Amino acid sequence: MVVSEDHASCWVHKDLTVTTKHIQALLTAARASGGKDECQVRLTGIEREYWMGTEIGRLEGYGLRGTVTAGDGSNQKGGKMGAGYVNLRKQRKRQQRKVGREEEGSSSNRPELAAFVLTLRGTPVTKPMLYLCDNQALLKAVKRWVGEGGKATLVGAPDADILLEAIEELRKRITAGAATFLVKVNAHRGEPVNEEADIQADKAISGKDVPTEWHDRTNRAVFTWQEPRWKGGTVSYEDRKSTWNSGVRKVIRR
Repeated sequence: MVVSEDHASCWVHKDLTVTTKHIQALLTAARASGGKDECQVRLTGIEREYWMGTEIGRLEGYGLRGTVTAGDGSNQKGGKMGAGYVNLRKQRKRQQRKVGREEEGSSSNRPELAAFVLTLRGTPVTKPMLYLCDNQALLKAVKRWVGEGGKATLVGAPDADILLEAIEELRKRITAGAATFLVKVNAHRGEPVNEEADIQADKAISGKDVPTEWHDRTNRAVFTWQEPRWKGGTVSYEDRKSTWNSGVRKVIRR
C-alpha cells in the first residue's frame, strides 16, 4: 500500500473481491494520526501465517521458550538521548531512561547500549532471552567480550560506563546457565517489538518523570565546532561537540 497526502494506492490479489467496506477500513488506517507503527503480534487465526513469515518468525523467535525483548535508543537534535525496552509477552513491562553525559557530545550508540542494559536488568537471569535491536554497533561492542581470544579492554571505549554494566549483567546470566541471543533487525520495517521500543525511546526524552542515568562525566577533553547544513540553496550551521574520535579528526583536517 502506498499513501501520500492526496492519494492512496493498494495492490491485492487478482482473485480478491474488494468491497467498499474494505476500502474504507484501509483509508481509516492510512489516515490515522501518529508517526510510528503500532503493530501487534497475534499468533492465532490467519494472522499467524503472516507473523511466522516475518524475519523473526522464520527464526522461530516468537516461539522462544523464554523472554522476547527489544530495545532502542534515540538521539534527538540538541543532544538529548533516551533509551527504552519492551517485553513481547508482557506488554506492560517496559522501561525508559534518559541517558546522560550529553555535555561530552551525543551519539546513537550510547542510548542503544543503555537500552540493552535496561533489558538485561528487567529479565530474570535464569530465563533465556532474545534481544532484537537495529544497531549493528551494539552487536559488535558485545561480541568483543564473547568467548576467548584477543585481550578485550574498556580503555578507550567511548561508553565504558554503560558497557561495563552490560558485561556484568551478561556474566550473571552465563553463571546461571541462561542463553542470551542478540539479533539485528531492520529498523522501521514493522517488527512490532522493535517499533514499540522505538516509541519508548522517544518518550524517554520527552517524559518529565523519566529518570536520568549514566550521567557521570569523564576527564576527556571536549571539542566544539559548527557543522554546515545545506537546505534549499542556503547554508546554516549546527553546533556540535564530542570527545576525540574519528569525526573530530575529520573536522580538524578539512
